[in-house]
Amino acid sequence: MGSTTTAVQPGRIRILKKPSWLLPDQTPGPVVYWMFRDQRLRDNWALIHAVDLANRTNAPVAVVFNLFDQFLAAKARQLGFMLKGLRQLHRQIESLQIPFFLLQGDAKETIPEFMKECGASHLVTDFSPLREIRSCKEEVVKRTSVSLAIHEVDAHNVVPMWAASGKLEYSARTIRGKINKLLPEYLVEFPEIEPLKKKWVGVGEKVVDWDSLIDRVVREGAEVPEVGWCVPGEDAGMEVLMGSQDGFLTKRLRNYSTDRNNPVKPKALSGLSPYLHFGQISAQRCALEARKVRSTYPQAVDTFLEELIVRRELSDNFCYYQPHYDSLEGAWEWARKSLMDHASDKREHTYSLEQLEKGQTADPLWNASQLEMVYQGKMHGFMRMYWAKKILEWTEGPEEALSISIYLNNKYELDGRDPSGYVGCMWSICGVHDQGWKKRPVFGKIRYMNYAGCKRKFDVDSYISYVKSLVSVTKKRKAEEQLTRDSIDHSKAK
Repeated sequence: MGSTTTAVQPGRIRILKKPSWLLPDQTPGPVVYWMFRDQRLRDNWALIHAVDLANRTNAPVAVVFNLFDQFLAAKARQLGFMLKGLRQLHRQIESLQIPFFLLQGDAKETIPEFMKECGASHLVTDFSPLREIRSCKEEVVKRTSVSLAIHEVDAHNVVPMWAASGKLEYSARTIRGKINKLLPEYLVEFPEIEPLKKKWVGVGEKVVDWDSLIDRVVREGAEVPEVGWCVPGEDAGMEVLMGSQDGFLTKRLRNYSTDRNNPVKPKALSGLSPYLHFGQISAQRCALEARKVRSTYPQAVDTFLEELIVRRELSDNFCYYQPHYDSLEGAWEWARKSLMDHASDKREHTYSLEQLEKGQTADPLWNASQLEMVYQGKMHGFMRMYWAKKILEWTEGPEEALSISIYLNNKYELDGRDPSGYVGCMWSICGVHDQGWKKRPVFGKIRYMNYAGCKRKFDVDSYISYVKSLVSVTKKRKAEEQLTRDSIDHSKAK
C-alpha cells in the first residue's frame, strides 16, 4: 500500500505550530502522538496521521498518554474504565512496534519535557473543545521548541468540528445541513496503518505496572465505584456495536427509533456512550457500519445517525464556540432574561445538594433516576431531561440548578465531563438548542416537563421497580466483593 493511501484529509488537521527553523541537513526527529480523547488503535485519524508523517520523514513514532490524576474530579468509575482500556491498548499498540509512554503529572510540563528529551520534530494531538484541554494545549505550544511542528487532528467527530461550522450554531436545525453536505467527503472508510519504516530509538520505554496503578486509582476513588455492566476497551466497544450475541446493529437496532425514549426499555439504546466518550470506539466506525444496514432498518439508522453525528457534533460546536458552556452566561439572551425574571418565584419544594444526591425528594420517579445514575453510572437519556428540569424547579435559582446538575452528572455518569453532558444540562435548564415556550412560574420560557407527562409516555411504576431491583442487586454484589476483599486482607495479615 502506498503512503498516499494513508494520508488524512487536510481538512481534518489543524496546524497549531509551524517550525520557525530547521537546518538544511538536519535529520527529522521522531513524531510523537499525544493521545487523550481518542484512546484507540483502530479507526484513529490522529494515529494514522502520526504514522504517515513518520514514514514520510523517515522518522520513528511513539504514543504518549498523560494521566491527569484529578481531571475534573473523576473517580474510580471513570478512571478505572479509562485505565483498563489503556492497559489493553498498550498491549495492542506494541504489536505494531510503536512504543507507548504513560506520563503522570501536569501535561503542561510533562509533554514539553518529553518532546525535548526525545528531540521530536512533530507533535500530533487529539482535538477537544473543553477549556481545560485547550488551555493546556496552548501552554504546550508556548513551552515547546521553535523547531517543533504541532498538528491537531479531529479524530472524534465524523465531520471535523472546524469544518462543520466556523461559528456558534443556534440548534440542530442550523448545523444539520452543513454536516450532511460534508458527509460524502469525510464519512469514508479508514485506511490501514502502514508498517513503520524506522524503529524507535532513544528514550527507553518504562514498564507500566497497570495493575498497581488501577488498584490505587480504584481505591482512592472508591466513593464512586466501578460498574459491572460495561466492559472497558476497544474490543468490548466493537462487541457492543457489532457482537453476535447482543450487538446494537446486529441484534437490537430494530426498535431503536420507537423505544429509545422509553426508560423501561434500556436495551433499546445503543450502550455506546462510554466507548464514544473515552474514544475507545470511533463514531465514524459506528456510522459506517450503521449505513450498511440502512436498507433493512432505514428509520432506526437515520435516527441513530442523527444522534451519533448531528447531536454529538452540535455539542462540540457549543463547547468550542461558547466559552461559558457550563454557566448561565452561556444561555441565549431570551433564556437568561426569562430565568432571571423568575429566579425568585416561590418553589413548592427546595432540596439541598445532599438530599438530591441521595435521592431523597418527594418524587419517586426523580429519586429512581438519580439512583440509576449513582448505582449504574448511566441514567436513561429521557430521564436525564426530566431529572435536570426538576433540579431547576427545586433549587434556589438557575445558577445553583445548573451547578448541581453538572456536578452530579460529572461525578456519577460513566460518560461525565463530556460536551454532550454539559449541553444536556444546558438544554434542560437554560433552553440551549431549544426554543421559548409558554411562560410558567420558575421555568419562565424554558420547556417544562412533569410527572404526569412522564406517566403518559411510559410505565412510571415499572421504571421505579426496575431501578429498585438494580440498586438491590448492585448493593448485594458490592457486599460480596467487600467480604472477598476482607478475607484476602485477613489471609495476607496471617
